[in-house]
Amino acid sequence: MEYNIRLFFFLLYRRFDIYHSNDLDTLLPMWLTAFTFKKKLVYDSHEYFLGVPEIQNRYFVKKVWSSIECFIFPKLKYVFTVNKSISDLYFKDYKVRPLVIRNLPNKSILIKVKTKKDLGLPNDKKLVILQGSGINVDRGAEELLEAISIQDDFFLSIVGKGDVVDKLKKRCTQSDLVNKVLFVPTLPYSQMMQFTLNSDVGVSLDKNNNINYQFSLPNKIFDYTKAEIPFVSTNLLEIRKITEEFHTGVLISNLNPESIIEGLNKAIALKKSKNFTSNIAKMNTTLHWESESISLIKTYKKFK
Repeated sequence: MEYNIRLFFFLLYRRFDIYHSNDLDTLLPMWLTAFTFKKKLVYDSHEYFLGVPEIQNRYFVKKVWSSIECFIFPKLKYVFTVNKSISDLYFKDYKVRPLVIRNLPNKSILIKVKTKKDLGLPNDKKLVILQGSGINVDRGAEELLEAISIQDDFFLSIVGKGDVVDKLKKRCTQSDLVNKVLFVPTLPYSQMMQFTLNSDVGVSLDKNNNINYQFSLPNKIFDYTKAEIPFVSTNLLEIRKITEEFHTGVLISNLNPESIIEGLNKAIALKKSKNFTSNIAKMNTTLHWESESISLIKTYKKFK
């Protein structure tokens, strides 16, 4: 509430031609000022906000956000979201069809300039990476640690931040995880990707227990592919589509430690398979920001 009030007054005393609202937590003040000054408003929804797990058991908080969305969304003309499944949900809710713009990396070539030694990674283990700015509840990080704890072949890097990171660090003080996990704080993209480039497999383990994660398509999937490593993911709809088309990852049906380890071993085998390199190349040349951003550019050109 404080942020929305501060943002409203910040916008009220400045002038803009276009207001680009990023997710529901900025929409109300952006809509109010765009409406007041009769300017264009673009709504860019990076998730199905009312489905995020953090608000599901907070009745009043969810009611407030729901009221804001129900009031404004049907009035919107320019809306983006991150995949077709979420676009379908919004259309069902409000009869407004958002354009799909997935969060894909650009076509730039990544160069490995850091060694494992430079990054503090072991040379005698298979390296697993979990990266992201949302290492949060219900995203499988706790279960991943339990899987790492029961084996000695894999070493895990957790690069980023989130609301369960402190809990994960506390768990790693126990003897079965000593010298098996490295925590790295949030880094600029190019520095973060040095850890990814030095890894053998990436993980994305969002749980299928809320509607937002059920239809999510984490951008880390594409970062792993850009670094030319396979991924292990829970069997979510949008990720399954990618996996079935390009065969660059492994899906697992549950988050038992044994299932995660089995998935990691299958990913290592996939990386060694005959067609993996060509499949990675196909995915990287097909799915990139330069092609995905066309809809964004076309929309903004309408405002000239």
